[in-house]
Amino acid sequence: MDVTLRNELTAPEEARDLLAMAKAKYGFVPNLLAVMANAPPLLKSYMTLSSLFETTSLTPTERQVVLLSVSTRNQCGYCVAAHTMIASMQDVPADVVEAIRAGQPITDPKLAALRRFAEEVTTTRGWPSPTTVERFLDAGYTEAQALEVLIGVGMKTISNYTNHLAGTPLDRAFAVAEWEPAGATSR
Repeated sequence: MDVTLRNELTAPEEARDLLAMAKAKYGFVPNLLAVMANAPPLLKSYMTLSSLFETTSLTPTERQVVLLSVSTRNQCGYCVAAHTMIASMQDVPADVVEAIRAGQPITDPKLAALRRFAEEVTTTRGWPSPTTVERFLDAGYTEAQALEVLIGVGMKTISNYTNHLAGTPLDRAFAVAEWEPAGATSR
């Protein structure tokens, strides 16, 4: 599908203010948002979920673990690259980010339990095993945080699927963190 990249001047009226806010926040309009602007309700939904996810009790590092874990499971190169860059700006330990990107274990047991939970929620469509849930809770997370993880899973599922459908080109700002899943083939 060949989707037009929009900006705050060319987007449908309902999306222009949202893109202007994104440009003010990031210094540019990320291509993901430029694609989503073609369907203003999609853009608004994604930006709303993103804002809500930032208000959860999860730390910035924990939020990035969720977002990167979901994106790697959904094989979204765009989002893995973007969240690699965001994680570095939020001082997420580089070894944690690289472990997720490479499909290797995370040495921090609490973050490892969070990653496993987010990945399993993603791959099982919301049916993680009782063992995974128990390990998540035993690692120090709460039942409320299990539900908060769902915001990140939903948010990333929306963006991952948008990128798959639209073939969103990677922004220059994220190019240094380009990622392809192991065994990936070109479209």
